[in-house]
Amino acid sequence: MKRTNSEEKRFSGGPAGRTPVVGVVVARTGRLARLGDPLAYVMDLLAPKLRGRLRLVGRDSRSTADGARRAVRELVEAEGARIVLTLAGTEVLPAVADACEEAGVPCLSSTFPWQVYHYGGGPRRWTFHFCWGLDDIAETFAGLWEAAAGPERTVGCLWNDGPQGGWSRHPEHGFAPAARARGHRLVDPSPGYREPAATMADQVAAFRAAGADVVTSAATGADLGLFRREAARQGLRPRILTCSRWLAYPPAPGDGSAASVANVATLVYWTPAHPYRSSLDGTTAAELADAYERATGRQWLQPLGLAHALIEVAAHALATAADPASPESLAGAIRATRLATVAGPLDWTAGPVPGIATVTLAGGQWQRGREHPWELVVVDNRKVAGLPVTGALLPPEAP
Repeated sequence: MKRTNSEEKRFSGGPAGRTPVVGVVVARTGRLARLGDPLAYVMDLLAPKLRGRLRLVGRDSRSTADGARRAVRELVEAEGARIVLTLAGTEVLPAVADACEEAGVPCLSSTFPWQVYHYGGGPRRWTFHFCWGLDDIAETFAGLWEAAAGPERTVGCLWNDGPQGGWSRHPEHGFAPAARARGHRLVDPSPGYREPAATMADQVAAFRAAGADVVTSAATGADLGLFRREAARQGLRPRILTCSRWLAYPPAPGDGSAASVANVATLVYWTPAHPYRSSLDGTTAAELADAYERATGRQWLQPLGLAHALIEVAAHALATAADPASPESLAGAIRATRLATVAGPLDWTAGPVPGIATVTLAGGQWQRGREHPWELVVVDNRKVAGLPVTGALLPPEAP
């Protein structure tokens, strides 16, 4: 694709001169602001270390698709961003990717199951992604169900009527076919509940009628808490409860969701115990988590490792591209990337589909902690070499 003179000037580095600009779409306001915290932190952490190699420039997505598209335009047109990075949600991340496709600027993203990213969008020439898959979540959760209750369980599926539920039950690319392939029977009161839920009485009744002794979910903390209270009222006592999505995060103090996480099992994609180091300076996962807690006074979050890896890959692409001023060359450099990062090994040459690198999952559970009120304990490490098990799988607590 031939670029006009104005496009070439815009892509040459922006008003700050020749130092390449890496644009970052980061949620600083709105409902995804918590997800933006680790990305904002690693920007501040790495900016001095990368001075002279690249310049990190952020724009607030405002946690909306329109805000994300506006942020991309500002980064590309006003700042001359050569690569755009983001960690985002169901509506924001596709908006960033689509805006980068329209602008012809390489984009790198994470924290979004790769099937949703790949099959849920249009043709992708300029955008790249790394994450686990819906099938990986199903495999991880099925291993936990089997450890707690045995093989071939009847599993109640607490899925909403939105994108999370739709993709979870997708017949080809979703969670459901991978779980059924392990011999589990899924009870899914379709089309799912409207979020935020007003009641979970029908879902609990359906699970009880089917004899479900395992429940899996992608609910928010508030909706999961509502379900657990209704389950207790109706006498449904699952032997294990698994939840992805927001349960990858510790409950925020005072947000009312603490009771919803008690002994809930979830996916584990990054912890201080993971045996990974930064490709930039050798910082370990443990050192990164400790630095975050000391600097912010808050508990480390799983996206911290992925946020750091976004910037590692961007720096690697700029350093290895034959012509770092060319978007085609930068896209080719990402496509050829095989890099050991603080989030683990990332390999775009061996992805399940073009433009995708995968992240390996472990199984964990939120249990009462010593340093923090709730701590993510690794209970299944079979797929992550060098990751220690830090606790045993416990039955869910009564709400």
